[in-house]
Amino acid sequence: MFIFIFQTIWLFIDDFAGKGLDIFIIGKFMFYLMPNLMERVIPLTVLLSSILTFGSFAENYEFAAMKASGISLQRSMLSLIIFVTFLGGVTFYFANNIIPLSEQKIYNLRRNIAKVKPAAIISEGVFSDLEGTDMNMKVDRKHGEKDRFLENVIIHQKSRTNVNTTVIKAESGELISSEDSDLLQLVLKDGHYYKEMEPKSNKNKNKHPFTKADFKTYTINKDLSDLNNVDMNEERDVSTDKMKNISRLSKDIDSLKKDNIKVVNAFSKNIVNRMGAFMVVEKPDSITMARIEEKRAQKPRPRFSDLAQIPTDSIVALFPEWQTAQIIGSAKTATSNILTTIKGKKKELQLKYKIYNLHILSLHKKYALALSCIILFFVGAPLGAIIRKGGLGLPMVIAIVLFLTYYFIGVFAGNYAKEGNIDPVLGAWLSTCIMLPLGIFLTRRATADKGLISIGSIIDYIKKLITKKRKISTT
Repeated sequence: MFIFIFQTIWLFIDDFAGKGLDIFIIGKFMFYLMPNLMERVIPLTVLLSSILTFGSFAENYEFAAMKASGISLQRSMLSLIIFVTFLGGVTFYFANNIIPLSEQKIYNLRRNIAKVKPAAIISEGVFSDLEGTDMNMKVDRKHGEKDRFLENVIIHQKSRTNVNTTVIKAESGELISSEDSDLLQLVLKDGHYYKEMEPKSNKNKNKHPFTKADFKTYTINKDLSDLNNVDMNEERDVSTDKMKNISRLSKDIDSLKKDNIKVVNAFSKNIVNRMGAFMVVEKPDSITMARIEEKRAQKPRPRFSDLAQIPTDSIVALFPEWQTAQIIGSAKTATSNILTTIKGKKKELQLKYKIYNLHILSLHKKYALALSCIILFFVGAPLGAIIRKGGLGLPMVIAIVLFLTYYFIGVFAGNYAKEGNIDPVLGAWLSTCIMLPLGIFLTRRATADKGLISIGSIIDYIKKLITKKRKISTT
């Protein structure tokens, strides 16, 4: 548990160190992170404790005494099986109720910290919204006291209509703020300023007026007086897949699926209409048919030699030469526009289906986490009885290797499931399903009082295969 706690501290040390935050706030943040560690700590604890306990029993010949008294391995494990089943139920309740609540608390606390400490929310290499301002900012590097010095700054400033109309780029910058002042001052150096102007009349909209300037020093002052009385316990109604329980996830999965299908159908219908494909052609009336027949009678029929010169795979060849260039140009433009629309919509659809996959993955991970406690017990307990070794030596190494295998399979499967490369249900259950046959195999070996790997039985099995092949070849 302490190893995972220190790992978490190491991950978030850059966000909180040197920011002037109260130790109580940092302690609250770490407390909210504890439930998220349980999904890694509980399976490892069950696996390690079962290996150590049953390894000590076997090493001290306590299993031999139990068997001599007529107590089988399953009977000796019965009380622990009941306890681990109860632990699985508690873990399921924890994953369904406590972890989503802690995720909500973490999100709200980080947003509130960002309000009073703007430098804490600025991440390197990505755009970050500055609370209390109409700007989002990207920096390549932060350094100095309280990360006040910035390098390669890019700022997008929004207008009243919440549109990015201003772009500011600078080689360096500095955040200047004081606890006694309500102003946040951002001093930029050696940069460029670009702003799209809002025309007064509709006639000037097509001219795209803008202003552009270069500067040596540019200072931005933002009033943060509204942020003086920020409540660190303020709650926001924001929910992601990790902040939802099973009932909420089930409802949202159905709604997301229907919404995605609706978006795909509407987009495909739009593309089909733009292509002009599968258009329903109404049958002309009798008057129109008579006019068509009259024009056909007046128009001379083409000779067979002329038709033979027309390529069968080219409809364009049926038109005059002066129309051919127009038709080809129009077709290229329409195709290019459609492909551009599809590429733009592709990212939106991928994001929608990624959110859908994340909800399914989170739903099944709650069940898989509870079941993994039981399965890993049936892996660790018979394995400890087989290796017959207690203490923190070999059992610790085996437990860590097995847990890392289980954990990394789950991580890789989850990442593949998020991107839609595998089914999200399989991504949630893959590591657990791999451990299930291993638990069955080890339980059968321990019940039969056999070793982990019997070299003699392997040799005997190979000999049987060889003798069978010889008999088949002789016959």
